[in-house]
Amino acid sequence: MSPPLKSMLGVLAARGLQAVIVALIVGIVSFAMMYALPGDAAYRIAAGRYGYDMMDAAAAEVVRLELGLDDPWLIQLWSWIGQLMQFDLGNSLVYGSPVVDEIATQLGFSLLLAGGAVAASLLIALPVGIVSGLNPGGLFDRTSMGLSVFLRAIPAFALGIVLVLVFAVQLKLFPVAGFRGFDNLVLPSFTLGIGLAAVSNRVVRDAVVDAMNADWRLFSRTKGLSSRLTLIRHVLRNAALPVVTYVGVQLAYLIEGVVIVETVFAWPGIGHALVHAIFGRDIAMVQGTALTLGLLYVALNLIIDLACRLIDPRGSVA
Repeated sequence: MSPPLKSMLGVLAARGLQAVIVALIVGIVSFAMMYALPGDAAYRIAAGRYGYDMMDAAAAEVVRLELGLDDPWLIQLWSWIGQLMQFDLGNSLVYGSPVVDEIATQLGFSLLLAGGAVAASLLIALPVGIVSGLNPGGLFDRTSMGLSVFLRAIPAFALGIVLVLVFAVQLKLFPVAGFRGFDNLVLPSFTLGIGLAAVSNRVVRDAVVDAMNADWRLFSRTKGLSSRLTLIRHVLRNAALPVVTYVGVQLAYLIEGVVIVETVFAWPGIGHALVHAIFGRDIAMVQGTALTLGLLYVALNLIIDLACRLIDPRGSVA
């Protein structure tokens, strides 16, 4: 077996074990947190099913008996783990539909928003970072640094409200909220993307500066390569390693941080649904959603690991 293939299999095995551990920890912790919440879960679930006007003690008791909410917590947790071992996330306690179907729909919207945010971030960060890195210490570099600090300090929800007021309410260029088309994707994507670009443009800048000062760049120029070819063939490829790694960090941040932005824009994603599931005491939905987010984090780490091994020039030489 070749060393590169052996390395790839090692990464896959390590991430597979991590996924199993994450699944157990996330499931147990999310169940414990929901179980520890004050109040009667049966009342909340009954209210979610029938509405607060139609909910009474009898309806709550029916829900309690149907879902076994009086069973010891250990039995309820073990039942969920048993279903998970059969790759079954169960049904929503409120809606009765399979959790996996609910998550599949919501996750698609969240991934769409995350992809739009990363695209917006790279659209801003790559040109700003490359120009700053090619002229470190210049006026453009200092100006972009100041703007980066300013934009990074603005909370995402405040930036989202400003963008809505300017581009949706005043200029009427984009819809305010919801999702009825790709026009709805622009404002939430840039709300997240601007904050990400405020940091990632400095990552790109530093990577370009390091690559421009490396010994191998001077050697490539000595061989007779033009500045343009040196930039394209060597500088950008070596600078891509920390950038790709940081893009993975951005995606991980988006997985955890889209809840507020999805709420501001009424985006039908997994973060927005998680908030409603918590308020509705839909334990199965909370566990399934948290598990999905945890496993998605592991999958992103795996993708970034493999991408860095493919991009790294030292790996290709080996």
